[in-house]
Amino acid sequence: MKLLKISHIGIASPTLQEAMERLERLFGIKHDHIEEVADQKVRTAFYPIGESTLEYLESTDPEGAVGKFLEKKGPGIHHLAFEVDDVDAAVKELLDKGVQMIDKTPRSGAHGNRIAFIHPKETGGVLIEICQPSGAH
Repeated sequence: MKLLKISHIGIASPTLQEAMERLERLFGIKHDHIEEVADQKVRTAFYPIGESTLEYLESTDPEGAVGKFLEKKGPGIHHLAFEVDDVDAAVKELLDKGVQMIDKTPRSGAHGNRIAFIHPKETGGVLIEICQPSGAH
């Protein structure tokens, strides 16, 4: 598996509006894209910063992963995402090593990216996403 870069940092927020107002006030930046990812029960706002992106996450369902995260931990860093050259091969490699995965098969994420999550028990408590941009491979 080849890690290409830190793709993004996912930050859970009670509302996207609150996050967007904060980032504009603090840094004068505006999002470049908002998207709802229905199967993950989130709305996301993206802020490109250099080669990486801040991804703010708002839960659309308290029973979704981000809703549960906000309930348990409150707002804050939800996950760290690494871009890989081949997410299918990366998942297979991790599974072959006996790594506990949340996703044993990559799924569709925001921007049409293919994504998979590594269980935080494997990473010292950090939820790590591996992702492959749409059109790559």
